[in-house]
Amino acid sequence: MTVNQTTPPGWHPDPGYTGFGPAQERWWDGSQWTDQLRIPPAVTRRRRLRIAVGVLAGVVVLAAVGTGAYVLGHDSGKDSAASSAPAGRPSGAPSGGPGAPGGGGGQNGGGQNGGGDGQEQSPDSQVPGTEDGYATDLASGIALPVPDGWTGKSGTVGAGLTTGEYACPGAADTTCVRGGVFSAPAAALENTATTAEAAAKKDISVNAEESYGDKAYEGITSHEQLKSEAVTVAGQKGYVVRWKVVTKKGDDGYVESLVFPSPTSKDMLVVVRSGFDVSADAPKLSVLDTITKGIKAASGGSGSGRTA
Repeated sequence: MTVNQTTPPGWHPDPGYTGFGPAQERWWDGSQWTDQLRIPPAVTRRRRLRIAVGVLAGVVVLAAVGTGAYVLGHDSGKDSAASSAPAGRPSGAPSGGPGAPGGGGGQNGGGQNGGGDGQEQSPDSQVPGTEDGYATDLASGIALPVPDGWTGKSGTVGAGLTTGEYACPGAADTTCVRGGVFSAPAAALENTATTAEAAAKKDISVNAEESYGDKAYEGITSHEQLKSEAVTVAGQKGYVVRWKVVTKKGDDGYVESLVFPSPTSKDMLVVVRSGFDVSADAPKLSVLDTITKGIKAASGGSGSGRTA
């Protein structure tokens, strides 16, 4: 995009966007790009966000994040943002001018709670507390362990893990991943079930379709249920459903929907969606079990569940 060095601090389309989830905006501090990302508020309010294994480059296996905001902040990998500066006034630019981001209002649609006067908060207020080796989902109040060789993303609403990018069998111009795990509050998925078991059973079919259906694998022909049972995660009693799906093209897959109460907000359910290819090149299912066992309460996680 056109660049100049006089643009005031604000949110602009991320110049380094590579397809991880929906298009995002990156914070320009007036002289350089920072590592702060967000989903444009207007986008999160008007459309469903699709994030599924086998759809976009580096995506994680969670889809249809409803009307809730999905923001991935710190990346455990390299910063892909370009060094060039944006031109023109940024989207949702603070009215206080350079050096005064945020104004007096709260952000709506960016994973932050606050007023609805349309002014933006400083990106620093959106950063989830993170720790080495974990991807933090601030809204859910949990942290996902990042296995060796995987990429972890922390977010204000949602956290994700991915590994093994490759060209999708049904669409060579898009990139699939061999394994992905993603978390979000059940409310962000418009899953209104009131128990972990009901929520997991409701979510699994959506998870399967979003992970291995559509263009990337040309759809699912059948599935086999491998697991449907109670499980304890992060000290909470939850429920997990796992399917093996048969695709029309390319590798088949394992999909799993895990639901449990947030360890920091017992009245909120958290969904963890997973998808692993059935392939010698994909992670073993034992890795998924290890990730599940390693999920814990986030350090400083709010567990508010508020997504807009």
